[in-house]
Amino acid sequence: MTTNKARKYTAFLRQLGQKKRHSLRSNSKFKIQNSKLFLILIAQRARRAYFEFKRGQLSNVTRVLLTIFLVSLLLFLSYASTGVTMSQNTNHIAKSTTTQGKRDKWLWPFASNSIWNMPIGSRAVYRPAKIQQAKYASGDEEYFYKLNSNDPQRPVYSPGNFGPGRCTGTQSMGISLPVPDNLIVPDATSQPYYTPNNASAFLMPDGKTLEQFEPLARCTAGGSVHGWRNPWGGVDIYGDGIKGGHLGSGLSSIGGSIRKGELTNNQPIRHALKVVIWGEKYLYYSRTVPGYRWPAYIADSNAANQYHGTNPKLVQGTLLAIPRNVTAARLKLQTPAAKKLFQALQNYGAYVVDDAGWDAHYLCVEKGVVEEFRATYGYDFQTANGKFYDDFMKLFKALHIVDNNGPKNIGGGGTPRVSLAPPIGN
Repeated sequence: MTTNKARKYTAFLRQLGQKKRHSLRSNSKFKIQNSKLFLILIAQRARRAYFEFKRGQLSNVTRVLLTIFLVSLLLFLSYASTGVTMSQNTNHIAKSTTTQGKRDKWLWPFASNSIWNMPIGSRAVYRPAKIQQAKYASGDEEYFYKLNSNDPQRPVYSPGNFGPGRCTGTQSMGISLPVPDNLIVPDATSQPYYTPNNASAFLMPDGKTLEQFEPLARCTAGGSVHGWRNPWGGVDIYGDGIKGGHLGSGLSSIGGSIRKGELTNNQPIRHALKVVIWGEKYLYYSRTVPGYRWPAYIADSNAANQYHGTNPKLVQGTLLAIPRNVTAARLKLQTPAAKKLFQALQNYGAYVVDDAGWDAHYLCVEKGVVEEFRATYGYDFQTANGKFYDDFMKLFKALHIVDNNGPKNIGGGGTPRVSLAPPIGN
């Protein structure tokens, strides 16, 4: 969705809400005015009936009219009661949506109906994913930067290798970025073996355009930046947020990422997540199902030889979620962070965006989340044992495929499980 369309859509919803509230207020005034008139008529008829009864001259007409009035009174009171209840409920809903305020585009990006912000719907069709326990739980760390036009322009080149030697590439990516000289993103290493995806997003000085790369590296202060550029170029932070730097799927580097504070504060995570699973074990590839589905644009370049999963519905871009009938108590979750993740995975789900390359399950997190997690809880996010590891695996095993997720049916359609994201305020 373009910026103008997103704003028009938000304005339309706001106007629609105002019209509904005005209509309800007008209906309430109409009911009050008519109720007064109705009670006056009842009082006049009752007074006349009283004197007729006292004289022993209660006419048949009066008896009939009294019966009609009594029946009408009961119906009216029932109607008025329903109207007041509906009005109160509507006002409660209006308050719950307006008190949430506006959101920061940097911390909570993209349109309210973006895939990253749309909740799971009541018509979601769940299919088993059959994801099993992995040897390792981890975070796929992503790098996000807001750029300042006053910083020096540095060219971006391709990585020389996905492994060690990322900063040796010489192929121009056709763009330069204004980055501070002290911005460093380390190279991959062989001892220990460490080849992170390092998906990244840079918000350009215009405050609107996101440039995305993977794997990001900058090995020396003041040196060139390295990473394959998102092949679709700049992405609008006010738009649908689909395309990005995850080169296993073509999906966003920043959309769906767990941001700093989201696992440690007392607020729910209000967006979809991203997961990375082992392609050799889970992801499917064939000539008719080439390793991806909407909203993904691509699969890994070696997917034909790399993906050996047996479920045609589990590919890059698949939306996974915990079904509505599953509870955190039923999963016996032990840690506060896992309970927050449970809510997000049930309310919004998570998109498959890359191949783990080994027997590990990853959630995509902003750089700094792992350290923040350790400092807050006293145990590691990236782990092969312990209570959080156990909870992490329970969550992945509970995930199902939302089979009817699509561009006209994001989250499966129907009534969203939770309210939509408020409009962007900056």
